[in-house]
Amino acid sequence: MSATVSFTAPTPHGPRDVTVSYAREGRGAPLLLLHGIGHHRQAWEPVTHILAAEREVIALDLPGFGASPALPAGLPHDLPTTAAVLAACCAALGLDRPHAAGNSLGGLLALELGRLGLVRSVTALSPAGFWTEPERRYAFGVLTGMRATARRLPAPLVERLSRTAAGRTALTSTIYARPGRRSPEAVVAETRALAGAEGFAETLRAGRRVRFTDDVPGIPVTLAWGTRDRLLVPRQGPRAKAAIPRARLVRLPGCGHVPMNDDPALVARVLLDGSRDHSASALSTSRSTVLL
Repeated sequence: MSATVSFTAPTPHGPRDVTVSYAREGRGAPLLLLHGIGHHRQAWEPVTHILAAEREVIALDLPGFGASPALPAGLPHDLPTTAAVLAACCAALGLDRPHAAGNSLGGLLALELGRLGLVRSVTALSPAGFWTEPERRYAFGVLTGMRATARRLPAPLVERLSRTAAGRTALTSTIYARPGRRSPEAVVAETRALAGAEGFAETLRAGRRVRFTDDVPGIPVTLAWGTRDRLLVPRQGPRAKAAIPRARLVRLPGCGHVPMNDDPALVARVLLDGSRDHSASALSTSRSTVLL
């Protein structure tokens, strides 16, 4: 069940009042889930019921996405500001150093929270910030095109396309390797979320300057890349591993940029193993393969 929380965030630009929408379920160690740009917290729905059997799962709509309003006027949707807002959000929700997992933009944010010592582990699925400049321009161009298409398509056409596997492929094949598996209702909802995302343009603008080059010391870090990621291509994984040498780098065979829907069982296991409270826990490699 969704809810909202309002709090005052001590951002780099001064304290501001912020409201965030979230869903919370399950029991166990808290696991914070952060989605990618233009998406919403429902991106995690294919895995949340699996995770909730062993974790208290808190899935957020990032500010300016899903049901969360954009940040107040004057606050940029950049990495330092959003990280400060997320830290304040965790405090408002009573979360003391939760585990964090994120996809794409959410993976970058999870790593930043880990770098700041605000979470107890990080699992990042195709995190942003490890691109070359040509790769960044390519990804941003694709995202801009997806956003323009989502805003241009009439709602009845989106609903009609969503009813067939071919239509779902046309709408979502950039982010899913197996788009036919996504439900029609989910495709309609995420297309609307992309079209209506208030924070999209500002987040993309701020992302032009982002490179994640710092280590994330002192906590377990898992980096995972879908082998069929067409947006942030898999060769970015070894770069991420070079920046964070103690991280575990894992392949997600047959998965695209948003892997939770492509192989929920595999992704859930990676998330559960990455968020063990004992850092020595070994990540199962029966289906996920460590990249060397």
